[in-house]
Amino acid sequence: MAERNYYQILGVERGASHNDIRKAYRKLARKHHPDINPGNKEAENKFKEIAVAYDVLGDEDKRKLYDEFGEAGLAAGFDAEKARSYQRWQQSAGSAGSGGGYEFNMDDLGDLFGGFGGMTGRGRRTRQGPVRGEDMESSMDIDFLDAVRGFQTAITLQRPVSCETCHGAGTRPGSAPSLCPECGGTGSKSVAQGPLQFRQTCPRCMGSGQLPGEPCAVCRGAGRVLRPETIRVNIPPGAESGKRIRLRGKGEAGIRGGPAGDLYIVPRIRRHPLLTRTGKDLSMELPITIGEALLGATVEVPTPAGKLNVKIPAGAQSGQQLRLKGKGVSAHGQSSAGDLYLRLMIRVPKDSNIAQDVIKKIDQAYAEDVRKDVRL
Repeated sequence: MAERNYYQILGVERGASHNDIRKAYRKLARKHHPDINPGNKEAENKFKEIAVAYDVLGDEDKRKLYDEFGEAGLAAGFDAEKARSYQRWQQSAGSAGSGGGYEFNMDDLGDLFGGFGGMTGRGRRTRQGPVRGEDMESSMDIDFLDAVRGFQTAITLQRPVSCETCHGAGTRPGSAPSLCPECGGTGSKSVAQGPLQFRQTCPRCMGSGQLPGEPCAVCRGAGRVLRPETIRVNIPPGAESGKRIRLRGKGEAGIRGGPAGDLYIVPRIRRHPLLTRTGKDLSMELPITIGEALLGATVEVPTPAGKLNVKIPAGAQSGQQLRLKGKGVSAHGQSSAGDLYLRLMIRVPKDSNIAQDVIKKIDQAYAEDVRKDVRL
């Protein structure tokens, strides 16, 4: 059997980014998923094929091994450093020969390399073990004050969970495995490279010599099924737009008993008509009257923590800022809260005919031109 090209299976270039690979996998998985194509054996096989391809290319370490060594690099127990040492030795032996060719069994090289990552002729490797599920991501619109204070909510989403029938194995319960047709059940196969021949772990059965039994009728071999699930979400105080919140173990279920991935909530914070935020600090414009600015006063101010009485100093100027320490955002995991800044905005009465004499006397109280420093 020819070695499979996982890049071609997912329809991406060899240098594709992880994000491009993930997008390609999700697009193909939706198209060929057995739930979308009931009874379609071709779609079922295609779905399995792209799942295997993504299992390799979606994992950075596996992808590096596959790029360098092909499917042989994915065999259980494969040792990349010993493989490179063997390749250098192989090239040296080939250049020293007279072209007649050399044939080795990896048993003969055991003493030299100490066992070459699944290439020993004795003892079979098992199939790949548990695989961690993929992480998931969901956006959430949050009110400004809810983000500042923190709150609890619930979301319902479609989540791949472990199949209850086969418990994630992907095979029908009680179904017996079959002999691997590629290696004939030996778990290894002969490979020729240049003048050398050696035996390596079978890439199809991963050295077990067997293929799994009949696919599970419920998950059709995928080991997972889509189910709607309602998840409790704790939004901590100080949530920020675009800063992800992690829910451990709430992502996609793992494969072959592997742990589930994580769910990431991406907040989108709505604007507030009065408050703005910079880090842990909040700002708000506070309207005051001319009399409150001249004489000073104590006014009631709404804050995220409740209403507070704030003292306006006599002679306050429009645009002057008052700082309310610790009345800003109490960010999760941080000991101190931010501050709330009140920007005083003097409002004049709309009816200018009232108390004109008083207003004129107020103007006469200015000792200098208020616009003396306005210069270009």
